[in-house]
Amino acid sequence: MTASTVRTRSPGADLRFGLLRFPGVYRPQADTALLTGAAAAAPIPPGARVLDMCTGSGAVAVAAARLGAGEVTAVDVSRRAVLCVRLNAWARGLPVRARRGSLADLLAAPPWTATRDEPVRRSYDVVLANPPYVPCPSTVAPTGRERAWDAGPDGRAVLDPFCLAAPGLLSESGFVLLVHSQVSDVDRSLALLRRGGLETAVVSRLRVPFGPVMWARAAYLESTGLIRRGQRHEDLVVIRASRR
Repeated sequence: MTASTVRTRSPGADLRFGLLRFPGVYRPQADTALLTGAAAAAPIPPGARVLDMCTGSGAVAVAAARLGAGEVTAVDVSRRAVLCVRLNAWARGLPVRARRGSLADLLAAPPWTATRDEPVRRSYDVVLANPPYVPCPSTVAPTGRERAWDAGPDGRAVLDPFCLAAPGLLSESGFVLLVHSQVSDVDRSLALLRRGGLETAVVSRLRVPFGPVMWARAAYLESTGLIRRGQRHEDLVVIRASRR
């Protein structure tokens, strides 16, 4: 298995770092940079306990640790992603723990669980998430690298359960930063987070041209009314949700 090194830059902060990334692991892109910039602007409190859901290569987890988090738990369903995070954190001497699993796995654990690999906490000062949000025609659960972006016919397969679960993951003064595309219904995310008693706001927005995956889905997105006919761009949005 080969690996490649990628470089990302977070807007609003001087965060430049090379990351080890194995084939099949989500490559840090504009949504990664937007979320990292929002975390820098939030800011993350010194010593905060941070959860990075759907971590991929660990770009956001590494950034959170560099921004002063005391403890970062990075979670992903991909074994390769977990290995990437561990290597990227180890190379920098950062307090990042990587765990393989889904949101359901995390919620099934008791509030404090000592696993064979690392202790896992379920009360976080900051929850960061860049979950799969690309709509796809198939209702079959994705496999392989498609797990990083395929999210059901409306793009909400992971977003809905995450938004409903988010309040239960937060400490008393905690907050969530969630990034996804406007194509996947930002208003619904806001409504579900508010239903959980959180105050919400869109804190970052960026318009980007379609990448290869969205281009390949353009006809489907048009046919379902998720984009306008001829539209070949999307607005990426970061939502902040915090306790009242």
